[in-house]
Amino acid sequence: MSNFSMEAPVNIEELKKLAGDKTSYENRKSAVEALGKHKCQQSKDILWRLMINDKVHSVQYAAFMKLQAFGEDVKLPKKKKGHLVKDINKKLGRVRDSLHEDFTPEEFNEKFKTMYPEEFDIYSFEKSGKFNQWVGNVLQSLPKK
Repeated sequence: MSNFSMEAPVNIEELKKLAGDKTSYENRKSAVEALGKHKCQQSKDILWRLMINDKVHSVQYAAFMKLQAFGEDVKLPKKKKGHLVKDINKKLGRVRDSLHEDFTPEEFNEKFKTMYPEEFDIYSFEKSGKFNQWVGNVLQSLPKK
């Protein structure tokens, strides 16, 4: 006997919201964990969507593992190479141009998170400990305003 409930979770609407929160990979991952305990069609649908479309690879992987445990015929999407978000350099340039001349990395990150919350979430996870270094390198490579 499997250790899944076949019933939809009582908080399915809340889990749908968490799974759709593009500004927090933590919320999406916790939704995956909760949905993985309920082998119902709604859970499977949300997990498939996250596995196929999420821009954070570890969220895709977690959804893949839950679907595999449900016995679904799944294939893990390849981790994207290169830019995870189209025009990310332009967006970082816009953030830079919206700040005063000598801003701190903290000020930049706050502004980046405010202007582009989804992109900030993706890159802060994917670059993890090297996030500030990555931002610095991109900003150095951009033309001056």
